[in-house]
Amino acid sequence: MHQEEEKKERQASQGSAPGLAGKVAVVTGGSSGIGAACVRALADAGATVVIGYNEGAERAQALREQLPGNGHIALRIPLTDGAAHAATAEALQRSFGRIDVLVNSAGFTRRIAHGDLDALPPALFDEILGANVGGPYAITRALMPLLRASDDATVINMSSVSAFTGLGSNIAYCAAKAALDTMTVSMARAFGPVRFLSVAPAAVDTGFVPGRNPDELAKKAAATPLGRVVTPQDVALAVLACVSHLRTATGTRIVIDGGHSL
Repeated sequence: MHQEEEKKERQASQGSAPGLAGKVAVVTGGSSGIGAACVRALADAGATVVIGYNEGAERAQALREQLPGNGHIALRIPLTDGAAHAATAEALQRSFGRIDVLVNSAGFTRRIAHGDLDALPPALFDEILGANVGGPYAITRALMPLLRASDDATVINMSSVSAFTGLGSNIAYCAAKAALDTMTVSMARAFGPVRFLSVAPAAVDTGFVPGRNPDELAKKAAATPLGRVVTPQDVALAVLACVSHLRTATGTRIVIDGGHSL
């Protein structure tokens, strides 16, 4: 789908969604895939967006230039770098003084057969958990004062149906997403009125999982009740719904999978 068609789809799907004008949104992993779709959707809704990236500086800057409105910035926000997280918090404090939306979309995985324990040594297991659970925790922790400075803050953790099906790119990734969901519940209880929600898609048509191809996704989607591949735009619209419509929802998981997990 071309970018202009994607934009029309996002705008049509938003319908009467409350606008986000004046809101500040931070999206980690925002230079590509699901993160980039969230960046576009939030900007289309009126938010000022901080595009967090790790190695995708050029992609992030190119995306920033395409967004409607003013004030968007691209900022390096790696998953596991405490000094960078502190610097991010300081920069955002100076620029905005608060954060209204945080989307923890950045992550890391490898495609490893679940029965191949030799291919998943403890060091790699720890790396995958550290990126997909420790990263969102560390970033949220660093930005918590800015979230609390908002009168209506929402944190969206990008989970996966792997968290509860046990099916995914590898065993460690499934464990990480299950842990992320539980952390979402714990933080919702501890840090209200800041809202915490998990969005859990099935396999999405991006390049996030090395070796996964569109034909494979289409075959899996054909076996689901809705019979369609989940797109990054589908996930981004779910994020918008969490921010704009599900005003009393917190500590819960929103599944976006076309019935894959039924």
